[in-house]
Amino acid sequence: MILELQRATHATLQVLSARLADLDLTPSELNALGNLGRTASGDRPEEGAGRTVSELGAATGTRPTTLTGVLDRLERRGLITRAAHPGDRRAVLVTLTAEGAATAAVITRAIADLEREALADLPAGTVEAALTVLRALT
Repeated sequence: MILELQRATHATLQVLSARLADLDLTPSELNALGNLGRTASGDRPEEGAGRTVSELGAATGTRPTTLTGVLDRLERRGLITRAAHPGDRRAVLVTLTAEGAATAAVITRAIADLEREALADLPAGTVEAALTVLRALT
C-alpha cells in the first residue's frame, strides 16, 4: 500500500506540475502555497492569517531545512512574507502576500479539479474509507 501511495503522489504531482506549468513553481513550492491557501479544515484562511514554519512543515510533510529553501524562493518572488510570530518570539509566521493568495487560489482550484476528476467514478464511501487509511498512515 505504501508503494501505491508513493506512486499516486508522484503521478499527482506530475499532473499538477503540468497543469500549473505557467506558474513556474516547483512541486514543493506548489505544495507550500496550496497549504498556505487552505486552513486545516480546508477553508481559505482569513486575510492576514498565516502559519508558523513548524505548522507549514507538518502540513506539507517537508523537513525544516528543505522548507527553508522553498520559503526563501517564495519570499524572493513576493508570494509570501515571513515575520516573527506576535505571540511567540521563537516562531516565524509565514503569510501570503496578495499575489501569493491569488496564486494559492489557482493552485487550490487545480488540486480540487484534479481530485474531483480522479475520484468521480468511485463508489460511495470509498473516498471516506481512503481518507481514513491516509490519516492512519499520517
